Amino acid sequence: QFPFGRRLPCDIYWHGVSFHDNDIFSGQVNKFPGMTEMVRKITLSRAVRTMQDLFPLEYNFYPRSWILPEEFPLFVDEVRMMKDSDPSWKPTFIVKPDGGCQGDGIYLIKDPSDIRLTGSVQSRPAVVQEYICKPLLVDKLKFDIRLYVLLKSLEPLEIYIAKDGLSRFCTEPYQEPTLKNLHQVFMHLTNYSLNIHSGNFIHSDNVNTGSKRTFSSILCRLSSRGADVKKLWSDIISLVIKTIIALTPELKVYYQSDIPAGKPGPTCFQILGFDILLMKNLKPMLLEVNANPSMRIEHEQELSPGVFENVPSPVDEEVKVAVIRDTLRLVDPQKKKRKDVQQHVESCKDTVNVRYNYVLWYRCQALEEASEAKEEAREAGAGDGGERGGSRSPEAGLPSLCLKQVFPKYARQFSYLRLVDRVAALFIRFLGVKGTTKLGPTGFRTFIRNCKLSNSNFSMASVDILYIDITRRWNSMGIDHKESGMCLQAFVEAFFCLAQKKYKSLPLHKQVASLIDFCEYHLAALDEKRLVCGRG
Repeated sequence: QFPFGRRLPCDIYWHGVSFHDNDIFSGQVNKFPGMTEMVRKITLSRAVRTMQDLFPLEYNFYPRSWILPEEFPLFVDEVRMMKDSDPSWKPTFIVKPDGGCQGDGIYLIKDPSDIRLTGSVQSRPAVVQEYICKPLLVDKLKFDIRLYVLLKSLEPLEIYIAKDGLSRFCTEPYQEPTLKNLHQVFMHLTNYSLNIHSGNFIHSDNVNTGSKRTFSSILCRLSSRGADVKKLWSDIISLVIKTIIALTPELKVYYQSDIPAGKPGPTCFQILGFDILLMKNLKPMLLEVNANPSMRIEHEQELSPGVFENVPSPVDEEVKVAVIRDTLRLVDPQKKKRKDVQQHVESCKDTVNVRYNYVLWYRCQALEEASEAKEEAREAGAGDGGERGGSRSPEAGLPSLCLKQVFPKYARQFSYLRLVDRVAALFIRFLGVKGTTKLGPTGFRTFIRNCKLSNSNFSMASVDILYIDITRRWNSMGIDHKESGMCLQAFVEAFFCLAQKKYKSLPLHKQVASLIDFCEYHLAALDEKRLVCGRG
């Protein structure tokens, strides 16, 4: 502890709330700039909806959502149309305040007219979603899953998922929503912070019982019933990767704003809490993403009226200690130094005389293979307490990693989804001023001109009108009035609009991909031209 401050910088900074808890100029910090804003219910819904527009089948793991108050008329019209086309459809909707947490302000409705519009939604925006009426039940109770996901790096993208998580149970037997039981929160809402106040809540020392259990105990139970647990895990991994792909474009805009390229600054990593609900058919559905998941490993127990004590929670301890321990192992700066030394040795291959290249390569290859084998042995926890012929490994006594890499491991399967990432790269290129997150009219015109997008059918006057119309509408939604200009979401909408004009006969994702290729080609040609001129 340093009660009077610390002169030397740290290797790792562990912030409690956000990237901006302290001013950090080096090392690593456990928060990404903009993450808290990105996983708010409205921003997350917008990001996923953009991906649903491009890839509707791949992003069907997120319930149909509307943003209040701005989309209330649309919500009313769409529900009416769906009821008219299918009179047997009797939906339930769940209303979630945008900045709410721990179940605060959430309620269920049967009809759009039941939304509490008087004052609260105007001052506190919300998301309304289709309620999942047929969840998987265990012991007749509804439950959700809290999975811990480590976003280790944004560029290049690196994602890890904890092999175990928490299952948090409701405390009253589940029944499908009716007007009579809509308000029974202990039946419908899985939030731990709500259910802990129920008289039926069970604190258990056993990971297989009680109102909070390990996810692995649920998987064992499902497996014993013949469920395909391997497929379920595969679907969950897919959901996590796709969700992070939806979030990364805007995170990159925040990142370059707070840590501009070429300036000193920390690198970032972050543990996220993914809340997932399993449907009766074992399809995982994303409920929300938490930027600051609780890492407490104890719970409060009331000894007598008004007198509480903290009691250890074996379930929390088993899952959370492993997540934090292995996060620190993965971001360990000493491990990075060892890899840098190895890369330096590798680079020496290119500098030696050609006649010795093969011999040197062969020796390096043998050293690399031995090094990789040792690294794998460390990560697997396999070890005899030390390395043969060397000093004891710092990780020799630790269990195997609970965090499993899923990206870039499965990058090939998901890289085609990263279209908005490429659009964001274009947006960032034309921002101009470092530290900004919004594109001015000059930057937008330069983008159009450099990418050769204006012609006789689309004049620069039309470009200005497009910029003004879209920017004004997004700014009217109350999105970040700190600086004027076009935000990334507005730029993405404008880009989609341009793609639809230029490639009319294609589906939207192919229109967007074609326009990205077109822009990247012209910008690469421009860069080459400037390079040649620079040399001249």
